Amino acid sequence: MASRSDTKTRILDAAEKLFAERGFSETSLRLITSKAEVNLASVNYHFGSKRELIRAVLARYLDRFMPDASEELMLIKASGNPSLNDIFSSLVKPLLELNKFKVDGTSTFLQLLGRGYIESQGHLRWFITTHYGEHLNKFVKAVAESAPHIPPAEMFWRLHFTLGTVVFTMASADALTEIAQADFNEHYDIEAVIRKVIPYLAAGVAVPVSTQ
Repeated sequence: MASRSDTKTRILDAAEKLFAERGFSETSLRLITSKAEVNLASVNYHFGSKRELIRAVLARYLDRFMPDASEELMLIKASGNPSLNDIFSSLVKPLLELNKFKVDGTSTFLQLLGRGYIESQGHLRWFITTHYGEHLNKFVKAVAESAPHIPPAEMFWRLHFTLGTVVFTMASADALTEIAQADFNEHYDIEAVIRKVIPYLAAGVAVPVSTQ
């Protein structure tokens, strides 16, 4: 049993690293099995398909992040009427907790989400909304309640613009922090980058709809 568990973990670890670096589409099962030092039959035995392997890689993070994010959101809401900045900030602690799960877990998780977003992995959207829809709905509802002047259709677009901003920022985080240090002598870690983008996101979501 221990051997099977070790094999499954090796596959997940290898797939996670390759997916984050290369993307889902550009990472073949052959490449994963080579890095994990297992045969293709092992992947098929434990996961059945590449699609299921992708979901399993994300689930290791989502199973931790989503409940924690919901809990932090509920704490924020219990203290009064949270602002959009408060709501977005409630995600910081759950994100940083992923570093306790894996080294650079926060960055890896956001990179994987970005890959799914950029590569239009439709099955991932289905998987996330099906398995974690309750948590997502709580967050979307909290955002809508904090910006009641934004119509639902407009909020749909703004939340997707928000996701796109986060994806780009995290995908470029290493380069951005290097530029900030070289050009402005500013030093940022992953938490500082996340906190820096939050006011921008909150302001963008809340800006009144133009009537022109």
